[in-house]
Amino acid sequence: MSSIPSDSVLAAAAIASGLVQPNQLDYAYRVAKHRMSQVNMARNQGNTPTGEPSDALLAEILIEQDVLTLYQATQLSSGRTKLTLGPYVITDFVGQGGMGQVFKAVHKVMGRICAVKVLPVHRKTPEALTSFIREIRLQAGLDCPYLVRAFDAGQDGNVHYLVTEFVAGMDLRKLVRKNGALPVSQAASIIMQAALGLDYAHEQGLIHRDVKPGNILVTPDGQAKVSDVGLAGFAQNLLDDPRAGKIVGTADYLSPEQIRSPLDVRTVSDIYSLGCTLYYTVCAKVPFPGGDTQSKLKRHLEETPWHPRKFAPDLPEDFVDIIADMMDKDPQKRIPTAAEVAARLEPWAGSPDAVSVGRLGKSPWLPPPPPSDAEAPVVAEPADDWQARQESSVSRAHNTGATIEASWPQQETDAALSSPALPQVDVVATKPETAAPMSTSMVIGLTLAVALPLAISIGAIIGFLIHRAFF
Repeated sequence: MSSIPSDSVLAAAAIASGLVQPNQLDYAYRVAKHRMSQVNMARNQGNTPTGEPSDALLAEILIEQDVLTLYQATQLSSGRTKLTLGPYVITDFVGQGGMGQVFKAVHKVMGRICAVKVLPVHRKTPEALTSFIREIRLQAGLDCPYLVRAFDAGQDGNVHYLVTEFVAGMDLRKLVRKNGALPVSQAASIIMQAALGLDYAHEQGLIHRDVKPGNILVTPDGQAKVSDVGLAGFAQNLLDDPRAGKIVGTADYLSPEQIRSPLDVRTVSDIYSLGCTLYYTVCAKVPFPGGDTQSKLKRHLEETPWHPRKFAPDLPEDFVDIIADMMDKDPQKRIPTAAEVAARLEPWAGSPDAVSVGRLGKSPWLPPPPPSDAEAPVVAEPADDWQARQESSVSRAHNTGATIEASWPQQETDAALSSPALPQVDVVATKPETAAPMSTSMVIGLTLAVALPLAISIGAIIGFLIHRAFF
């Protein structure tokens, strides 16, 4: 074996992790030395000693040889040696899920690529662990092409994890952020598939409770799958849910009844949230942009969103009616089943392969390592509501009663809707600044300036002196 520098953090961590064999590291080292000598030759430095390869160069070669992924090389270069959870080797960081971080992984023996969701060690409270175990058991019993399937679950030391199928592509929120509002045919195809997945879950007695663009995964060939179904609760057994009585979901997509009475959540609550998701998909805006969480909840209860055609003027009126019927504030007037949502969207849906997912650019941030007993995991901050900040001006116009050319179907609101158990939000109204009244001295000065056009400057000076003397 070649003499690899003892101070190489990457080399030491790679061998300790078991991800790189000594012969693979030796080969990478020899290739690195050869490349460095080639560079010297190109610079006409002849046989000048090349020095030792850097960890960056070794990592580059190991990645080229498919020995390591970029994520693994980055973690090993920082000295981390544990990149496994049970029989799964972590290959990449996917993102932050509803209950914890999600990693891409491969089974050591089977070679199957999958997604591993971990419950953060520092959040392993009895309630969080109970919810996580419920998610594992709920998802294990689901088998639908429009839902993310669960494969396995386990515990590595103090770390609990759930293994699901890995869905290549991106979630609907990222897709809209990347491409903008989607055409009707693409939006209808994605939401129709999501509705079919929700219909299957509803038939099993489940309610998702957190339907949103971030929980709908879209593959490069246009297939859509609903994720985080395990966060659902049994429709007929909410009293056994440790989160029963609490508002569960994301503020931009919560149904009025989830806010008003969390114990009275029904399958039509998912349909309202899916309607908000369809609104976002064709408008690239959430129904109630701007404001904090409390104001969003209040507006879901009492207000109607901007008409979708304000943001997408070419939307057919019949298609807009579907969104309106999904988002009716009265659950009794809403489209009753997810199957009916899918049936109404089917005529508008294009073929799945019409959806172009593409790839997101590389993140500028260092991805976190997988959690372990020895170190606390890095927890990503919740994603900001970027479109809400960008549309704050729209929200202000909406809150001040500004009218729009196209009116959204008006919803009747019961008086009880305005009195849920929400903290009061004090809004301090400030009078708009107005121009100060013109002073008498200024009038005199302007009058003199007009009367004596050749002495404008003198008139202004006289007016100023009069103001100083008498006012």
